[in-house]
Amino acid sequence: MNTIPARVPDTAPSTLGARALPAWAYDHGELQRLELERVLLPSWQIVCHVNSIPRPGDYATLDFGRESVFAIRDRDGRVRAFHNACRHRGARLLDGAGRCAGPVTCPYHGWSYRTDGSLLAIPSVETFPGIDRTDLGLVEARVEITLGFVFVALRGDPPPVAAAWAPFLEELAPYRIEEMLPLGPITEEHWDADWKIAMDNYLESYHVPVGHPGLYRMFTPDYADQRHAPGIARGIGHLRPQESPRWAERVYQRHVARIATDLPEDYRRSWRFYSALPNLGIDLFPEQMDFFQIVPRGPGRCTIRGGSFGLPDDRREMRPLRYLGARLNAGVNAEDRTLCARVQRGLQSGSYRPGPLSRIECWMVEFHDLLAARIPEIRDPAPPATFAGVPSRSSGAPPR
Repeated sequence: MNTIPARVPDTAPSTLGARALPAWAYDHGELQRLELERVLLPSWQIVCHVNSIPRPGDYATLDFGRESVFAIRDRDGRVRAFHNACRHRGARLLDGAGRCAGPVTCPYHGWSYRTDGSLLAIPSVETFPGIDRTDLGLVEARVEITLGFVFVALRGDPPPVAAAWAPFLEELAPYRIEEMLPLGPITEEHWDADWKIAMDNYLESYHVPVGHPGLYRMFTPDYADQRHAPGIARGIGHLRPQESPRWAERVYQRHVARIATDLPEDYRRSWRFYSALPNLGIDLFPEQMDFFQIVPRGPGRCTIRGGSFGLPDDRREMRPLRYLGARLNAGVNAEDRTLCARVQRGLQSGSYRPGPLSRIECWMVEFHDLLAARIPEIRDPAPPATFAGVPSRSSGAPPR
């Protein structure tokens, strides 16, 4: 197999002496609870694209651990986000995605809220003596819109999304992500692998030549063209000059640059992969793009949540190109799902000891360092009897 040397940026963390996390860390209930509390909930998470909720009343939900939030466009056109719980008895308000033609109304007792979150009406309000409606609006979540995506922070006060992505905004500009429209609904896929195994997998391309033979036939491995900023790593796979012997791959190689004419030449001939800690990936192809989030679903399991987007384009040749690109990418994702499940099963062996990491796996080191900074015990060779500084299960300030 002809491999291409890795080009590791100077900013990359060193893998000298670095090893993977111990096996127990990928299948431990209390650890996962702490990961949610200390790492994931205080980070920025994508709810949807702004063009997924274009009209007043349009909404999309995000379920994350025990939390649920929805983004909604209010009647003034502003995108807001609220915790998805009625202020009366906590019933879930909205599911999936859709449109509220009127107020947001609780399906349990009928309390209703305006799209700005303020309480509109309470059935049988006279049975609540002395109630103050002004203090019972929906609990708002912090929102930031970057690259056309609606990000929310469910806990804490993380640094601005735009600041993290600033080093890459210029190279991303030709894609015009902000103008893209959804090519379908947001989907969820359940994997039999811990969320960290799935993120480890996305953070390294050492496995591409063996684990993704089709991708390797079509493109150079993205570890040969990398760039990094704190918390975000980018790799580019360049279209190979020799055509694949497989029909679908060959057709895509032959026609993608000819059809994706709105991009500069080098963008037409590459797939770009951006990983953002702790659990986000954004993939950019000449004809479309996608995002995915890796959401914990219990020890040893996760959900891959994502969606695909593209610029408005009604040309007859764009539709089959997008179909073909999506099919090829789905094949890569299916291979990743199988590979991650194999790792999860293999880690159950009592013989396993964490192996050394390649320079190509350097972004895993950054990820594991982030986890260890929030949960130092994660690198212990065996699970600790107790975790230091464990927050109460009822932690979190009550809503106003």
